[in-house]
Amino acid sequence: MADGVAKDEGERGLTYPFARVPDAGDAVVVAPGVLWMRLPLPMALNHVNVWAIEDGPAWVVVDTGLRTPASVDAWEAALAGPLDGRPVSRVICTHMHPDHIGLAGWLCERFTAPLLMSRLEYVTGRMLLSDTGPAPEAGADFYRRAGWTGEQIARWREGYGRFSLAVAPLPPGYQRLSEGDRVTIGGDAWRVVVGDGHSPEHVCLWRERDGVFIAGDQILPRISSNVSVWPTEPEADPLGDWMRSLERLRAVLPGDLLVLPSHGEPFRGVHARLEALTRGHLTSLKRLERRLSEPCRAVEVFPTLFGRPVGDGLLGMATGEALAHLNHLERHGRARCAPGPDGADLWTAQ
Repeated sequence: MADGVAKDEGERGLTYPFARVPDAGDAVVVAPGVLWMRLPLPMALNHVNVWAIEDGPAWVVVDTGLRTPASVDAWEAALAGPLDGRPVSRVICTHMHPDHIGLAGWLCERFTAPLLMSRLEYVTGRMLLSDTGPAPEAGADFYRRAGWTGEQIARWREGYGRFSLAVAPLPPGYQRLSEGDRVTIGGDAWRVVVGDGHSPEHVCLWRERDGVFIAGDQILPRISSNVSVWPTEPEADPLGDWMRSLERLRAVLPGDLLVLPSHGEPFRGVHARLEALTRGHLTSLKRLERRLSEPCRAVEVFPTLFGRPVGDGLLGMATGEALAHLNHLERHGRARCAPGPDGADLWTAQ
């Protein structure tokens, strides 16, 4: 999962047209006027792809990487090198996760460029930047009910409110992107396509004239995006939102697109990928339902969903994804939840 526990969902039907992956500070031309750049991430998922689109004498940047010295160095090299010292006219962020908006404020301030995002992504990002603690008791209870130990909850408290460490302050205003909007860049119209489940109102960009599709984390080629329940909305069904988004994208998008994802390499075969992602989650739900033949806590279903141990570094993401699957089963009458004797919820197949 992007941002979480890596999980291959199948690649049959996909082709990768580019033999070279750009180094940090370098770029690869993937379509007329579109450059692919890659920034480092200090985690198991070690990169994020960002894009620059020619906009007359300037560039429109899509996604920005984390606010780290390594990312800043890569941007400095790219701005002076493949971007040829030309300014950035606009910054577009597909969604509010730190590896996508981390340097948005820095680039906007540097070039006096506006920020373009969907409303829910911008507002959520601003909220997380301002939420510096202390950790709420409701959050501790949420993770206690999922089966976390006291030591794990203590570590969560210590790390709470660190969103701003990886994200530069966002501009105080933005330009809203909504489903169906057309954004003109360099004389071309890019259609806004909104997805859901991985984040609140994820923006993708589709240049319909030649089938170039900037997918963000909504469609990834080799891993599935993290779909999680968080303490702020503990009864949510983001997996249901995600599955509906996959179905809608399958209906809206033609099969011959060049997909530009945030992680992995550009690929063709979008319908095959959407079908594989859907099939993967349906399979996970069936396995999970079988596991719930005996009552268990959320943390006890990790082997069923991920097939490998989950360390503390990925505990939050794994717990969120486990609860997304459990909530989905409960929403559809296939599982039930009841308090356990140790304060953790016990889940059982219905």
